[in-house]
Amino acid sequence: MSTGPQLVPSASRPQEAPERNWLPLILSAVVVVVVAAVVVLVLEHGKPKSTVTPIGAAPDAYAASLPLTALAMSESANLSGGKVTYVDGHIANSGSRTVTGVSVQVLFHTFAHEVAQNETQPLKLIRIRQPYIDLEPVSAAPLAPGSGADFRFIFDAVSPDWDGAYPELRIVHVDLK
Repeated sequence: MSTGPQLVPSASRPQEAPERNWLPLILSAVVVVVVAAVVVLVLEHGKPKSTVTPIGAAPDAYAASLPLTALAMSESANLSGGKVTYVDGHIANSGSRTVTGVSVQVLFHTFAHEVAQNETQPLKLIRIRQPYIDLEPVSAAPLAPGSGADFRFIFDAVSPDWDGAYPELRIVHVDLK
């Protein structure tokens, strides 16, 4: 009488190491690296451009036609417990060309009249004030000859050495049409 198929003990059969398929692991690693690179590029591209212009840099030749007046400063607390500093003002185009962009060097000084903080930011015009202040670049609403607009600079952090006085504003670059 037969009892059916018999199992052969594993000791009598040679063991073969299973072959490892590396392709899925390599593809996964490549995808992770590509996604990380894209995220870094997007985050860097989305940051507002804030650069440092040398303190002795000459103002733009058209800067004399763009007086910055009616300066006002204010501060508010942010959700993380820090302070945000605002510098508002008015810019007028007394020249003969249309202005499509303005870069302004902002110098915060110490009590010893040294520079505590040096930032260069693009000028942002105030588009609406209610229900909140909305800003737009000058390129979205170019300043024609004889026109003017209100502007605002926003500083998330200002040097603790700052003397609290109005910063020095210098127009270092103007884009014209």
